[in-house]
Amino acid sequence: MVGDRQGWLSCLLAGAVFVVCMAGTTLPTPLYPLYQEKFGFSELTVTVVYAVYAFAVIAVLLLAGNASDTVGRRPVLLWGLAFSAASALCFLNAGGLSWLYAGRLLSGLAAGLFTGAATAYVMELAPPGGTTRATFVATAANMGGLGCGPLLAGVLAEYAPEPLVLPFAVHLALVVLSTAVLLRLPETVRERRPLSAVRPRLPALPAGVRTVFAPAAAASFVGFALFGVFTSVSPAFLARFLHVDDHAVSGAVVALAFFASTGGQLAVDRVGVTRSLTLGCAVLFAGLALLAVALYTDLLVFLVLAAAVGGTGQGLAFRAALSSITAVAPADRRAAVVSALFVVAYTGISIPVIGVGLLAGPLGLEGAGLVFIACMLLLVAAAAGYLRRRPTPHPPTGPTTP
Repeated sequence: MVGDRQGWLSCLLAGAVFVVCMAGTTLPTPLYPLYQEKFGFSELTVTVVYAVYAFAVIAVLLLAGNASDTVGRRPVLLWGLAFSAASALCFLNAGGLSWLYAGRLLSGLAAGLFTGAATAYVMELAPPGGTTRATFVATAANMGGLGCGPLLAGVLAEYAPEPLVLPFAVHLALVVLSTAVLLRLPETVRERRPLSAVRPRLPALPAGVRTVFAPAAAASFVGFALFGVFTSVSPAFLARFLHVDDHAVSGAVVALAFFASTGGQLAVDRVGVTRSLTLGCAVLFAGLALLAVALYTDLLVFLVLAAAVGGTGQGLAFRAALSSITAVAPADRRAAVVSALFVVAYTGISIPVIGVGLLAGPLGLEGAGLVFIACMLLLVAAAAGYLRRRPTPHPPTGPTTP
């Protein structure tokens, strides 16, 4: 019993560190209109600045997605916190667009190191038999952290002085605290090898994972694409078309999508992993439809509903996807397999967002958003049809740690 309590405490502390790192990646979201006013750049530049982050995540996942399986979880996470601190320092000293690019690049490196390693670490710290709850802690920490970033930055920007300074100073302090916490947590990789043993490689899935991975990846792509558009262009849409200049409201709308994702993840326990993937796609479809109505009518209520419904669908699909692949992945390849899923997910964040930015010039932000939604509706419908024909096998229960 004492061992179980200690295991859950370590699991939750690791989840809190996960929250801090991921919050830093979305901290600039409600601040982009302020940066546009200060530095004078276009919507396309906003999406490119955002996509720099996603490309950095993908690069790390491809080049070092298996690093924590080799050198250990804690060393990789400490490097991730170091990059997160460096990103905050870039934003604190931002005197031009190049600083934003550098800050987003470093933020992407941090997230790339954290996504696979922290997910595996949180699950491995949980007591035996706690796989289901630990999976929720990991995915909720990821999405909850992403939601805390814009909420914190929006509130501080609206109600505190120095809106482009204070959010990053607070985050830097939290990173320092997280580093102290991480140094007190145990390592979970039993057989560690030197850093020289880490070799860049393209995602390679063990044979037993491949049939589960395909539908999981399809659902993850669509959900993260929706999040990409919300976090990159929704503050500008709120300010320009809905005349909402309150940074706290802007941050709250974006945060709602991520918090709703956490709620959707919690519902997987009742719905079941296999059904959650298909149901998640259906709810995502509804969220995308609501976003289209919001763009067409310029009504805030539909944008809020789109955030809530779309986030819920993403949470259902993403936790089911993560549960499915981690349940069948070998212990010594778990972080690498999780990283491969995030490569697909962050491709969904980056490519569609850049497309919206490119189309915003000739079509306007609303027109570009509607084209994006039409494409995503087709994709999510295709994913749901695939899942109905070839449902994901139900993952085995019990601990996934060695």
